[in-house]
Amino acid sequence: MNTIKYIERTRDYYRAQGFKADYQWARNTEVPMHSLGKPLSECRATIITTAVAEPDIPKPIRQAASYFFDQAPAAFDVSELSWDKETTHTDDRQSYFPLEILKEFRSEGLIGDLAPRFHFVPTEYSQRHTLDHDAPATLEACIADEVDVAFLVPL
Repeated sequence: MNTIKYIERTRDYYRAQGFKADYQWARNTEVPMHSLGKPLSECRATIITTAVAEPDIPKPIRQAASYFFDQAPAAFDVSELSWDKETTHTDDRQSYFPLEILKEFRSEGLIGDLAPRFHFVPTEYSQRHTLDHDAPATLEACIADEVDVAFLVPL
C-alpha cells in the first residue's frame, strides 16, 4: 500500500503557486473545545465547510461568509480551493456538506434543530487571517443563531 506524503505534497503545491515560504502547520497547545451543556438531542447544529455555494460569492474570496438555507445549495464551487484534486473528489456532496443527513438526524431526534445558516470558511494560506478574521466572523454568526454545536467539514 502506498502512502500519501501529504505534508510534502502540500509544500510542493504551495511552492508551485508561487508562495515563497513553506506553509507552517498550525501548532495548537490549547484545544478550544468543551463538553456540551445539554444532550445533542437538544442542541441546535450548523455546518461549517470550506466549500462555497455557487454563484453567491465572487472570486476570489478572502473572508468567511454565512448563508441562509432551507435546502442544500444547487452547486458548490471548489475549483479555486487548495485541496488534493488528484487523490480525492467532490462527487459525494454529503461528504463536504452533510445537510440531508443532519435533517435526518433532526427528524430522528439525534439533534434538536438546525440553525438557519451554514458557514463557508475559505481554505486560507494565512493562519493569521483565519484566526483574526474568518474564525471571529463565523463565531459571531453562530452566537447570533444560537448554535450549540458545529459540524466542521473541511474539503
